[in-house]
Amino acid sequence: MRKSVDHTEQSRVEAVATPSGSLAVAAAWLVHVYTATGAALAMLTMIAVLEGDTVRALWLGLAAMVVDGTDGMLARHLHVKSLIPWFDGALLDNIVDYLTYAFTPMVLLWSTGYLGEGARATVLAVMPLLASAYQFCRVDAKTEDHLFLGFPSYWNVVAFYVIVLELGEMSVAVLLTVCAALVFIPVGYVYPSRTDTLRGLTLALTTLWLVSYAVLLSELPSAEPVWLAISLAYVVYYVALSLYLTARRSRSSRP
Repeated sequence: MRKSVDHTEQSRVEAVATPSGSLAVAAAWLVHVYTATGAALAMLTMIAVLEGDTVRALWLGLAAMVVDGTDGMLARHLHVKSLIPWFDGALLDNIVDYLTYAFTPMVLLWSTGYLGEGARATVLAVMPLLASAYQFCRVDAKTEDHLFLGFPSYWNVVAFYVIVLELGEMSVAVLLTVCAALVFIPVGYVYPSRTDTLRGLTLALTTLWLVSYAVLLSELPSAEPVWLAISLAYVVYYVALSLYLTARRSRSSRP
């Protein structure tokens, strides 16, 4: 049995050592580089915020979402984890996601005045960051059936709607507080690229939502009602499917 295991391991090593194997490893590294570009996008977003260019910051946020939505699929398709087992791509992804999904959106809302002023604004900006820090460190943040456990730190999406809808300070404060609280409530949220139930439909609707994001952004400061309705309809679909899957998990776990 030991000889069989050794032979399998030797075959795997020899496969990686071949030209085709070397290309596979190079491709795997390119996927990690692709993920890491999210950190560069976060920096560019901060520069846009400091320069007062809100629209550019949101465009960069869209680019970061596209990277985050595709790098995992590429990594799984190219077997990146098995080719470079000593490099933690999941940790890299979490670092980048915290920057692009939590940190830069809060800086954007703070800098544009949607959080108010003074200590109140600071508390509102820090609260989501602390909640997300907790969530990103949970080992069960992603369930075995591919759901996010607790509000999945979509603060970039929250910031987008705050700006597009031009919400008032009180509405923003309530929205941020509710979403931060939802981080700690064990509701399962759809992982668009991995949740099996209605996966094809979800991916199609997510793509349409990204298109609506781009259209609405190109029309700022006004918002086309049709595209705004399409965008918000996706949010309703996402929440409804998440609640349904959470209820189904709860029923299946009962004795």
